[in-house]
Amino acid sequence: MKNLNRIYNTNLSLLTDLYQITMAYGYWKTGIHNRESVFHLFYRKNPFGNPYAIACGLEHAVEYLQNLHFSETDVAYIGTLKGSDGQPLFNKDFLNFLLDFRFTCDVDAITEGSVVFPHEPLVRVKGPLWQANLVETTLLNIINFSTLIATKASRVALAAEGDTILEFGLRRAQGIDGGLTASRAAYIGGCHATSNVAAGRLYDIPVKGTHAHSWVMSWDDEMTAFEQMAAVMPNNLTLLVDTFDTIEGVEKAIKVAQKMAKKGQSLQSIRLDSGDLAALSIEARKMLDAAGFSEIQIVASNDLDEYEIVKLKKAGAKIDIWGVGTKLVTAYDQPALGGVYKLAALKNEAGEWDYKMKFSEEAIKISNPGILQVRRVKNAQNTEGPFVEDILYSETEFNALPEGEDLLKPVFRKGQLVMQMLDIQSVRKHCIENRKVFDEKETKDYRVSLDKKLILRKEAFMAKNKHQVQIF
Repeated sequence: MKNLNRIYNTNLSLLTDLYQITMAYGYWKTGIHNRESVFHLFYRKNPFGNPYAIACGLEHAVEYLQNLHFSETDVAYIGTLKGSDGQPLFNKDFLNFLLDFRFTCDVDAITEGSVVFPHEPLVRVKGPLWQANLVETTLLNIINFSTLIATKASRVALAAEGDTILEFGLRRAQGIDGGLTASRAAYIGGCHATSNVAAGRLYDIPVKGTHAHSWVMSWDDEMTAFEQMAAVMPNNLTLLVDTFDTIEGVEKAIKVAQKMAKKGQSLQSIRLDSGDLAALSIEARKMLDAAGFSEIQIVASNDLDEYEIVKLKKAGAKIDIWGVGTKLVTAYDQPALGGVYKLAALKNEAGEWDYKMKFSEEAIKISNPGILQVRRVKNAQNTEGPFVEDILYSETEFNALPEGEDLLKPVFRKGQLVMQMLDIQSVRKHCIENRKVFDEKETKDYRVSLDKKLILRKEAFMAKNKHQVQIF
């Protein structure tokens, strides 16, 4: 692990909103900062109209929490912040308090790469109020984007129907961080490789690439450009054939392939990056097959996403490998997940749990009170069949629930890592297996429900506050 340190060489304590620190100050000043609390990180609506999302980003979240502390330079900076009266926002005793801080919360989370649904806690943080509140912004930043991109990649993988998918998005990604995070999440979600070399090194992702139009344009003619690339890299050759005329480019690629074959070498693929990809790939396939090169694959790029891939497949396109970039790594059609982080329980002065619920006139924004767990269950009459329901329930109460798997697993206990983290290949495998179980056609009507006791608690909260909104 330790990839965040390799990128930044620093902890990320100041990667937060100011109000997290001002609230910590308020809790500390009023003496309630160490009351035990529970927060849940969840999202309210599936992205892209998908029937589920893919939980992603846990490895980065774990590393952030492991390294969380305020250095002397962090605290010195915080000490320079001033209010509207020109006076320091925080007193010296609080600044010294921050210097002594070490993360001591319990954290539970759903395994990275799992299929998840709205309102289910992806992460649960339990511990001193000021600490559990402090980590809100950074955890949301990490989990929201990774989950969004992993979900988008899973949709692309579903559309590709088993074809190879290359993630080509770095040059259009939202900054350096966005490019690296997107490459990791896209690989977990179903892509097979990335063009992003830094991500390949950091995250152990296969790296693939071709050449640009500038290579072809750097030589006197296209044939020379192809021959020179074949001489330079005969063991990893994909020729981009659409710099001038695509069909003529395919003809020249075939001539190169014939010359290579005489030397015991082979052209791996050609790439189409513009024009009518369906028609051009069909014609290119005919030409390659007629020349005896049925093994040469066709790569396609050019602003692809799951919708375009489905359209091209319906048009009979003969494409073997899909290079997906901008619309994947930017989550082009929905650029934010909208995950939230809500207080669900807080111990009172007597040391007893008071459950907390956020109210709203919109049912979707009403949070669930309690120390929640998610149980994934199968049909009682068919335990060998698919999962049929996720049930949210409170861990602190006895619940007569069906047998099943509780999804939130221990990650930290009192600030110490207790989870054996999976390597990225295992996370990706878990994602692929999970997706097979939750095929899109079977999950449109998948049930996510509340345990009866949780429903009664919400109804009591609603009645007490005179709200008349349908409970999720």
